[in-house]
Formats: sequence, C-alpha cells, structure tokens
Amino acid sequence: MDPELKILLTICLVTMEMMAVTEQRIPTTLEGPFEPATRRFDPSLRRGSDDLPMDHPRLKKNVTSMFPEQIALAISSPTSMWVSWVTGDAKIGSNVTPLDPASVGSEVWYGKQSGKYTSKRRGNATVYSQLYPFEGLLNYTSGVIHHVRIDGLEPGTKYYYKCGDSNFPAMSVEHAFETLPLPGPTSYPRRIAVVGDLGLTSNTSTTVDHLTRNDPSLILMVGDLSYANQYLTTGGKGASCYSCAFPDAPIRETYQLRWDGWGRFMEPLTSRVPMMVIEGNHEIEPQVAGITFKSYLTRFSVPSEESGSYNNFYYSFDAGGIHFIMLGAYVDYNSTGAQYAWLKEDLLQIDRTVTPWLIAAWHSPWYNSYSSHYQEFECMRQGMEALLYQYGVDIVFSGHVHAYERMNRVYNYSLDACGPVYITVGDGGNIEEVDVDHADDPGKCPSAKDNIPEFGGICHLNYSSGPAKGNFCWSKQPEWSAFRESSFGHGILEVVNSTYALWTWQRNQDIYKEESHGDQIYIVRQPELCSSSPALKGNNQTQIGRQKSETASISARWKWVLSSFFMAFTAFRCL
Repeated sequence: MDPELKILLTICLVTMEMMAVTEQRIPTTLEGPFEPATRRFDPSLRRGSDDLPMDHPRLKKNVTSMFPEQIALAISSPTSMWVSWVTGDAKIGSNVTPLDPASVGSEVWYGKQSGKYTSKRRGNATVYSQLYPFEGLLNYTSGVIHHVRIDGLEPGTKYYYKCGDSNFPAMSVEHAFETLPLPGPTSYPRRIAVVGDLGLTSNTSTTVDHLTRNDPSLILMVGDLSYANQYLTTGGKGASCYSCAFPDAPIRETYQLRWDGWGRFMEPLTSRVPMMVIEGNHEIEPQVAGITFKSYLTRFSVPSEESGSYNNFYYSFDAGGIHFIMLGAYVDYNSTGAQYAWLKEDLLQIDRTVTPWLIAAWHSPWYNSYSSHYQEFECMRQGMEALLYQYGVDIVFSGHVHAYERMNRVYNYSLDACGPVYITVGDGGNIEEVDVDHADDPGKCPSAKDNIPEFGGICHLNYSSGPAKGNFCWSKQPEWSAFRESSFGHGILEVVNSTYALWTWQRNQDIYKEESHGDQIYIVRQPELCSSSPALKGNNQTQIGRQKSETASISARWKWVLSSFFMAFTAFRCL
C-alpha cells in the first residue's frame, strides 16, 4: 500500500474512534452542499423586548466635565489603531448651540507597561448636529467627538493607554488592548465576533454579554447599530414599527441621545477590542438639506484613507492572514460608480499568498429565504456578485434580516463549490423583533412590489432555472439555504490556518449552557479547485476566472477522509 495512503487511513481510523466517544462531529463545507434545514422559532421565547431606558446603569453617563466616555477602538493598519471617544455634554432642544471642538484636546498616551506611557499622539475633534425644520421636533448637537491614530505598534502585543486632555487635566482611566498579528498565511486573529442589528434592548444585553464571554480579538459590526431612529426627537418609548407608531411624523426623526447611550453601553467591550463597523439602513437618519448618515460618519473611525477608498461607507483592512472588505449597500454600487472602481482595485492588489482568506461584509444580504427583505438588494447582487466570485471571496457576512441563515456555497442562485459561504447574522437583539416567516412558507411569499430598498433600484426577478423556475419564491426551502433559525445571537469565526476556519453561531438562549451553540461548521477553502489569477499573485496563473482542476473529481468519500484528517489533527493539537 502507498505509504501516504496508509498514513491517511490510519489517521482516519483514529478519527472514527474519536467520533465514537464524542457526541457530535463538526461538519465541514467539503461535505456540502447540505440538505436545507430549518429550526422553527421557539414559542417559549419572546420575539422581542423593550429598549433599555436612558437611565439604565449601562446607558447613563458616569463621568463629569470633559472626561472621556464612549471610548472605542478600530483598526487603522496592521501596526496602528484608531482611538475614539466623546467629551462634554450633548444638547437637545429647539435651539441648540454646538460645543467648540477646539476647547478640548485629543491625546492618547500609551505603552507596553501599565502606568508607563512611552508614547503620545494627538488627533482631531469635531461635533455634529441633527436638525429638523419642523414644529415640535427637537434638534440635537453632539458632545466633542475625538479621533486619534496611534502608530508604530508591534504585532501580538498588549498596550495600555489613556485618552483625553492632560491640560485640564481630564484623562480617562487606563484601558488596554492587544494588537493583532501582521499579515501572513500562518497568523490569524484569535477569535472574530460577528454581529448585526444590535440596538439597545434586554436582548442586546444578552448578546453583548455572551459575545464578551467569548473573548473576541476583533468585532465585525455589520450595520444597524443603535436604532436611534425608532424614536421621536422628544424621546419617550421606542417603537418596533416606526411607521405604525408614528404615522404622522414629517420625517424619519431620531432620538440622538440613544447614540450616546449606545456608546456607553458598548465601551467596556470596544475600549479593549477593535470594532469594525459598516453602515445599515438605520444609520441613514435624514435631516435638513438632504443630509444623511451624520452620526455614523462622525462617530466612527474606519481605515478609509488607509485602504484608498477615502469614503467611510466602504473600506478594507488586513488582520493576520485575512483581508476584510467592508462594502456599502446604501451608496452607489453600480459598475460605473466609485465604490465598484475602488473594489476592483482593492481586489486586484490582494496577495493570497500573504492573506489567503478573503472575507466581505455589508448590511443587506443577497441570499435570503425569509419573507422580510426578500430580494431587496437584488440590484446590488447583480452588479457586484460576479466580481467577488471572480476573485474568490470565501465568506460573506450580512445582517438586516433579523434571523440567522447560513447558505451552501452559491453563485447566481446556483450551487457552486467555488461560491462564497453567505451568512446572515441580523439578530443582535434590536427592538424590531425576530423575523419568523419564510418566503417559501404557504402564503408568506412577498409581492414583487414589496421589500423596496431604501437605496438603489428594484431588480426583483423570477428564477430562470431549477426547482423554482418561473416563480418569484421557492415552494420549499431553497437548495442554497443550508440552515436557518429565528433567534437572537451572534457568531464567532476562528480561523485555524490558511484552509480551515471554524464558524459557530451562538444563540442567546444558550448563554449559560456549556459547549452549546445553534450552528457550527468548518468552512474550508479549496484554492486548488477554485483559483483566480488576479487574486493569487505569484502562482503563475494566467487565465482569469475560475479554474476547475482535477481536484473537482474527488469523491464524497475522500472529501470526508480529508475532513477527518483535519479533525484528528485538530483534536490532538497537531495543527
């Protein structure tokens, strides 16, 4: 017998013995596509909960004068970090005068030892206003919002820092963070949390507490953060359905103080773990003169300039061996627009020998079998999907739909071994409640006139082939939908090496259960099967597009053997 085959079979036997004494083996995408599965909403759970009040201990301001609050980190580059915070008091009323951002400094002191700060950096400060020229609506002006970039950081190193203005003096208490590994095929963030549509409810509290217990080293926030636009400008009680509760509102007004409460709520986590955000529809927040997204654009630092986009609506960054692309669903995504041109250039520059993993994220999912937001962003999919497929995107994260759904590898609504794994995690805990209806449920298929996007055109279509040919909705769960469940929660991605990554969806109801989860799978890259020359520099490929190698003929049995090979090595800490 061939020696390599003998070793492989031996490992397989060891793995089978391991499986005999373990409750459940974690599947891999090599075994897919999987038969569609649905876990229906648990009727013992509430579909939603009320927002936390502004006097809740986690939302109240607990510093005085010009001391920093709402402290948050974001990656700037592999060796630099953004530190953001707010000082002073926001104002709300019919006539408000903005604070002077020059009245307080923006400083960060940092070093490798607690209490010993060997470096100092200064940044910039600004304020923003949310103005409404309608009778009875209150205007808002923010506290002073600070952004400081600290650089020259070493990878995988713990840093201690304070921020504020030393001239008052008004510096924060000491915080700490650990830098991520440099780009490279063998180093990865320890644990990446993925969450969307968070809000500020008791469900949010459970999600964030659960996420914090999982100890992530990076957070992807895929849009719809504070849900400040579920309120009137006068505050009061938030609504799960804004148009239902406030049918006479002259504009989609917001209660901007919810943003300040959200920043305080998140600070214990975001002051030590970088959070990378992308806008959702609840960040649009229209005001006078057609101004939109003012709070999102002012409050959050993202590496837009560092990644060449110069636009906070879309950007990219590296974290170890992963290249992340954050796309904007609420700005121009047409092939003639600036975002598309930037995306194409960004993809062209990726070296997959340095960052093997390519992960994309945006707010509104392209693949979605729920009635809510069904085919809503079909125009974006039609405009950009081919480009992402060509360059071999491995995973796509989205929110918007308030439920969980993981797809089989798919491209253009067809099962495709080289398509990305699309995952929807729009179930962070917001006031709008969990989505429970599927488009394939009897009587739940939306009309083609429904689900109109808040930005972009309408490109709804009937399927041209497959079991749903000629229809707008499937009559059963689509074959590209591998697993779906209506429940609040968040996801954790643990990249093991250049080929394997463990994805776990953590349900809120499982927070106090050990080793419990809603969905778990190893996502496996197959570069030998799915290669693209522009995205794989240095491999001497010349053709553009997907190449089907001889690996495509591997039988399901051998895919299982390869999966078992990895599982055995993982179990015995041999990776």
